[in-house]
Amino acid sequence: MNKPVLDIQDRPTVGQWVTLSLQHLFAMFGATILVPYLVGLDPSIALLTSGLGTLAFLLITKWQVPAYLGSSFAYIAPIIAAKTAGGPGAAMIGSFLAGLVYGVVALIIKKAGYRWVMKLLPPVVVGPVIIVIGLGLAGTAVGMAMNGPDGKYSLLHFSVALVTLAATIVCSVLARGMLSLIPVLVGIVVGYVYALAVGLVDLSKVAAAKWFEWPDFLIPFADYPVRITAEIVMLMVPVAIVTLSEHIGHQLVLSKVVGRDLIQKPGLHRSILGDGTATMISALLGGPPKTTYGENIGVLAITRVYSVYVLAGAAVIAIAFGFVGKITALISSIPTPVMGGVSILLFGIIASSGLRMLIDSRVDFGQTRNLVIASVILVIGIGGAVLKISDSFQITGMALSAIVGVLLNLVMPGRPQEAENLFEAENDSGDVA
Repeated sequence: MNKPVLDIQDRPTVGQWVTLSLQHLFAMFGATILVPYLVGLDPSIALLTSGLGTLAFLLITKWQVPAYLGSSFAYIAPIIAAKTAGGPGAAMIGSFLAGLVYGVVALIIKKAGYRWVMKLLPPVVVGPVIIVIGLGLAGTAVGMAMNGPDGKYSLLHFSVALVTLAATIVCSVLARGMLSLIPVLVGIVVGYVYALAVGLVDLSKVAAAKWFEWPDFLIPFADYPVRITAEIVMLMVPVAIVTLSEHIGHQLVLSKVVGRDLIQKPGLHRSILGDGTATMISALLGGPPKTTYGENIGVLAITRVYSVYVLAGAAVIAIAFGFVGKITALISSIPTPVMGGVSILLFGIIASSGLRMLIDSRVDFGQTRNLVIASVILVIGIGGAVLKISDSFQITGMALSAIVGVLLNLVMPGRPQEAENLFEAENDSGDVA
């Protein structure tokens, strides 16, 4: 590890604080607003709850884990399915229950240690499930990119998506410095300008919006009745299997970046509890589930600024942005093909990061056991298999593939031993936001 510019507990100057915090805000901004855009939630709530969730995470981890929490891509399909089944309120209930699972897991880890989690969620299970997350959303991204508002193919709309995609790729590959950290945001801006030039942007709502405006909160009991059904539970809760593994992978990577074993101190149970608490706070206000962001870990690695005060500053700015009506209206004015163009790359990166996890973990597909587990997960997840017990109880797609993968890993002979030292293990889950 290189010597840090600012270590975890170091306080930046005021000028550094604002600049470095804005850098983290920009790094997470594009992906964080994309999730609510795709699932039909208020982007301002996503920004607000990402800030609140990050502050809660920092508090629970005793200000020892420099991480930023943004919207989780793993829950996109489940949220859409839950909204279809019972409206936005059902999705929020499911998100809260998923966050509650984190709390239960954190309590068990506190009492029994963390190795049992690694037995349930080895790379041979998690890698293919992450691939399912990305490829399962591929159709959504392509549809957003090439179809007009009427659902029919539009060359004009597709051109907007292609310009956006090209700008994002160029920025990812060729940009240096600050621009290299925000390729998604750059792609959205370039695509937006092009869409504006070809007449696909309506700025009337931006002009009419107030500078200060309350976000569109979704409060339980006030805005929707709280009814927990088996269908909602099975749609949302099993996804926690995937996001828990993602969290562990991010903590391992972050430990290597900052040069401290964060799995041991402040403890995996604290970071998992912080992640789950952020998800529950978000659900109570109408936002998407939260996860630690690989984009922000990348910023830490490049800048060598590990100060938790910088992450807290980014969280405060995000909260403030959630109440700026002009910003919310501007986000809402982004044409669908712009987000579709960005999604093509982002969803592909999610799938590729699952593949990267398998490679980094040296999963041997010459072994029939590993080949069987991965193959079954991929076909069940991408194929959209459904285990339907009754009209109100069914397990679908990604959740079913994750459960089947865990069971196959437990019952099939030849399971390898887990690494003795997680901090040294090459068990990187990649960037899944």
